Amino acid sequence: MAAVRSYASLDAALADLAASCGCRADALIFCSVCRRDSDELRARLAPLARRVMVLSASMPLPLEITYRTPATLGADRIAAAVGAATIHPGRTCLVVDMGTAITYDVVSADGRYLGGNIAPGIFVRLEALEHFTSALPLVETDGDVPRWGYDTETALRAGAIRGVVGELQYYRHCLSTDAAVVLTGGSADLITDLITTPVTVEPNLVLIGLNRIINYNEEI
Repeated sequence: MAAVRSYASLDAALADLAASCGCRADALIFCSVCRRDSDELRARLAPLARRVMVLSASMPLPLEITYRTPATLGADRIAAAVGAATIHPGRTCLVVDMGTAITYDVVSADGRYLGGNIAPGIFVRLEALEHFTSALPLVETDGDVPRWGYDTETALRAGAIRGVVGELQYYRHCLSTDAAVVLTGGSADLITDLITTPVTVEPNLVLIGLNRIINYNEEI
């Protein structure tokens, strides 16, 4: 699997994808948490593959979704859950995706998505403290993260970052002793050195899940 690339726009990403394919693919899958019309994306991707799929909870999946409202479940959360089950088959998994929001999702050892929680991401926590108070400043995530802050800046930074560490380790404590923790997302590197719980860090977790889902659909 190729490394993840960043693009300034969707047009740039599609142009690069078209240039790198070389020929029309058999199948292509995508997921998005943006409010962009999936039909438009599907139409623009159609020339690149014979079959274009949009990930959703209603399509055939190698994971049973037991969420009460599957239609509201983010496609990225589904892909990450499948990715974790692919990396750790036969094990209960706590899937932690750290972005603007942090999602904590649980996959059972027998391949069921059981549900999860959504919490503010590290940057959102820091921005909210600055926005909703009259005296606290906005601090950067780069810098010292002591166990106990020794000034306002380190107190805010440590509160946000170590607070997330505490959340993760609490949710891990709620699961069986042999459960695996799979960590992904753009803010994951802010907490990896502080976690005492064993974790698998996988930046490409969503892509691993998408690859498993597309292969599953091609096999059935």
